[in-house]
Amino acid sequence: MNQILVTEKLYVTPELKKKRKLYKVQFFIAVLLVCLLSSYYIYAEYDRNKSEEVSQVLLSEVKSSSEDATTKKTTENDAIIIVLSENEADEEPEINTNEIASSSITVDGNTYSTEAIITIPKIDISYPVLTDTSDELLEISVNRYWPEKGKLQPNEVGNYCIVGHNYRNGKMFGRLNELERGDTVELEDMTGRKVEYAVYDTYVVNPDDTSCTSQLTADGKPLPFRELTLITCTNYGTQRLVVKCREV
Repeated sequence: MNQILVTEKLYVTPELKKKRKLYKVQFFIAVLLVCLLSSYYIYAEYDRNKSEEVSQVLLSEVKSSSEDATTKKTTENDAIIIVLSENEADEEPEINTNEIASSSITVDGNTYSTEAIITIPKIDISYPVLTDTSDELLEISVNRYWPEKGKLQPNEVGNYCIVGHNYRNGKMFGRLNELERGDTVELEDMTGRKVEYAVYDTYVVNPDDTSCTSQLTADGKPLPFRELTLITCTNYGTQRLVVKCREV
């Protein structure tokens, strides 16, 4: 019995004690890291859900504004038809789209300018398109990316580009990679006009490749049709997924 005790005591060397202490420290650090990462993930998910709530409130308000604009336009047109003479009534009244191109909505004390609603049935999303682009606004909803504000209205002839985050939970443009040729995308502007687009191409580019935003045809002429370009990150943010759509 004494021999066994002596043998065990001999095996517990100072070096072994140091290793045991090191293992305990490493285990503690590992547990701490797991807790920190879990907390970060939970907070990030909460933050995304909160942003999604704001986005959906905006969407509801934008739809109401769009419906009000459509109702107002119809009412004004009816009034014009009653007042105008028979010859003048045949002429379609002009609408100043610059005056109703966007809608400013305040949510939780923050004011957002929106100019369209994008709906993609296949991936079951519908978001307001914010007029400006920034890291903060991308947390709230998809953003107008190009051309710069004031150069092209939604659903006008040209290449209207929208950018959105690629969230793993499928929100925003997180499922954009599921779109295929022929899938439809609907864009409703603030006049209540809805235009349906169909996907005709999808590809991946490097972040510095902005050729997808071009307003010109291959021969250098202005685009003669309505085009919609959707952009999001892919491959862990190292590249960009581009989805090109054209009016049906």
